[in-house]
Amino acid sequence: MFKKIWLAIRGEGTSTVHAWLRVLVAAGVLGVVFMIVVVAGATGLAWTETLSFCTSCHEMRDNVFAEYKETIHDRNRTGVQVICADCHVPRDPPHLIKRKIEASFELWGHFITGVIDTKEKFRAHRPVLAEHVWTRMLTTNSLECRNCHKPDHMDEDKQADKAKNAHARAKNEGMTCIECHYGIAHDEPKGPGPQELKKKLGIGKLPWVVE
Repeated sequence: MFKKIWLAIRGEGTSTVHAWLRVLVAAGVLGVVFMIVVVAGATGLAWTETLSFCTSCHEMRDNVFAEYKETIHDRNRTGVQVICADCHVPRDPPHLIKRKIEASFELWGHFITGVIDTKEKFRAHRPVLAEHVWTRMLTTNSLECRNCHKPDHMDEDKQADKAKNAHARAKNEGMTCIECHYGIAHDEPKGPGPQELKKKLGIGKLPWVVE
C-alpha cells in the first residue's frame, strides 16, 4: 500500500489505482494548504483587531489613543473596555473584509507619504480623517456602533429624560448614532460635524433599527 502511494506521489505507475491515488494525494495536499490559509487568515484578522496592534504605530499611540485613555470607553464603572476595533471595524463578515481591505491601503500614508507622522501634521489633517470615518459610518448607518449598542434592546426606563427625548427625535427624523455621538472617545475636530456632512452627502432618513 505504501509503495503504491509512493509511486503515485512520484508520478510513476499507470494503473487505475495509481491514478486514483494521485488524485487523493493531490486533494489531500490542497486540503492541507486550504486549512493553513484559513487558519493563517483568521489569525491575522484577529491579530489586527487587538489594541496592541492598533497602537503599534506612533501616529495612533501618541494622538487618538492618548485621547481615548480615561474616557468612558476605556474606564467605567462596569469595567467593560471598548477598544479601537469595536468602534472602527464592523463584525459581520462582508463589511469586516471590506473594511480590512480599505485599511490596508491606508498603510500607504504610514509607510510612504508620512502624511500624519508628526503631531502638527496629524492636527492639520484631522478634519479630513474625521470626515472619512464619519462618511463611512453615515453610509453604513453607524454599523460599528451597533457592534455593541442595539436600539431595539434599549431600556427607556433606565434612560434620563434628555436621552429619551434625543432618541425619540433620532427615530422620528431618521438619524443615525454618529450624528450625535461623536467626539466621545477622541477630541472633536474643528469644522462641520456629521449632521452637516450628512446633508452635504445628500443622505436622507436612515432606519433607526437595522438587524
